[in-house]
Amino acid sequence: MINVQDIEYFNTILGEDRVFTKEGINEDFSHDELGGISKKPEVLLEVQNTEEISKIMKYAYEKGIAVVARGSGTGLVGASVPLEGGIMINMSSMNKILEIDEENLTLTVEPGVLLMDIGKFVEEHDLFYPPDPGEKSATIGGNISTNAGGMRAVKYGVTRDYVRGLELVMPNGDILNVGGKVVKNSSGYSIKDLVCGSEGTLAIITKAILKLLPLPKKSISLLVPFPNLELAIGTVPKIIKSKSIPTAIEFMQREVILSAEEFLGKKFPDNSADAYLLLSFDGNSKEDIEKDYEKVAQICLEEKALDVYIVDTDERKEAVWNARGAFLEAVKASTTEMDECDVVVPRNKVAEFIKYTNELQKQFSIRIRSFGHAGDGNLHIYVLKDDLSEEKWNNKLKEIFNCMYQKAMDLDGLVSGEHGIGFAKKNYMFKQYGEEYIALMRNIKTAFDPKNILNPQKVCE
Repeated sequence: MINVQDIEYFNTILGEDRVFTKEGINEDFSHDELGGISKKPEVLLEVQNTEEISKIMKYAYEKGIAVVARGSGTGLVGASVPLEGGIMINMSSMNKILEIDEENLTLTVEPGVLLMDIGKFVEEHDLFYPPDPGEKSATIGGNISTNAGGMRAVKYGVTRDYVRGLELVMPNGDILNVGGKVVKNSSGYSIKDLVCGSEGTLAIITKAILKLLPLPKKSISLLVPFPNLELAIGTVPKIIKSKSIPTAIEFMQREVILSAEEFLGKKFPDNSADAYLLLSFDGNSKEDIEKDYEKVAQICLEEKALDVYIVDTDERKEAVWNARGAFLEAVKASTTEMDECDVVVPRNKVAEFIKYTNELQKQFSIRIRSFGHAGDGNLHIYVLKDDLSEEKWNNKLKEIFNCMYQKAMDLDGLVSGEHGIGFAKKNYMFKQYGEEYIALMRNIKTAFDPKNILNPQKVCE
């Protein structure tokens, strides 16, 4: 329990205007975007620099107080919910872009910088930060903590591939720098890569050095309608095998498109087909891109696509990709409550998994909506509550999730593609990995955090 002496100490570090307790803590800090898991911290601390975090962690370590670091709170697995109360460190004010190094192609940032601000900033310097998760208002610290992926992962990879160095505050308050601006590193265990994807359980990220690429000069998208989703997704392995690798390959169904149209109040370029692939291509010349997309368009038509629409103007691209970006909010707005299954399966198993979710929809008499990254096998499956009672909803949701996660395992997939484990998915991960794997993860946690004060009850605890 946090006591009066603890609050007095935090006031000496931060000042009373950055220390919040009880009713002074906004309800938003009790939860993330996942429904059903909620708890307020006993004290909320707004920090502005690494040294403040170091002092807070040293104190918390000595006293054995639980600490959770928080960014924008856009997670979907309860990872930033302070389940043991304790201290929440609000990182949002650490939002400075510290340096752009155009010779080494790196960007150094604080963890509270928003993904959308990074994209705009580097583009002004004719550079490009490829990771592209759907939630652009997420912080880069949160992206690194979950190893966020996004639509461009099929060509460019995920967040971990673009983290060159980190400054960390360890659970005992020590400040550690790992990695740097170097391109190659074989100097011992990669602490940096362990922290990426650790969901705030190993250390607090206070600075990140990100890898940048030259900005591609041209981009074109293809919108490809298919008679059904099986045909659409069955085409993806053939596209990948053709070596004309698109920047993104998204799949979507008509029901989700209609929801997005209603949510945005704007028409999608086409909504007549049952299923679609949305592909984008980028490069430095129109000729290079045309060579790739023409080959892919031909493959799609050979695989019974109904048509191929070229999305080559800024207006059309904005209409299509804005709709894709709004899918999550549109589905959420169409129901009373929803929960998500974020599995990843081998690319050639995507169609089989989606077909299975359609069977579950009928079996349980419940609406299930899906879209996702067909190019890397990462699926977002949403189960909708609609007018179900709380008891029926909880029972059906548990059964459906058990079925879906088991199916993902049967197809040699994994229980999370990009949203992480947090609190919500622990049991599914335990079932998948077995005792030896979980024991190794817990040993790593203990090596970093022997008192288990940093984001307890998450991931493997």
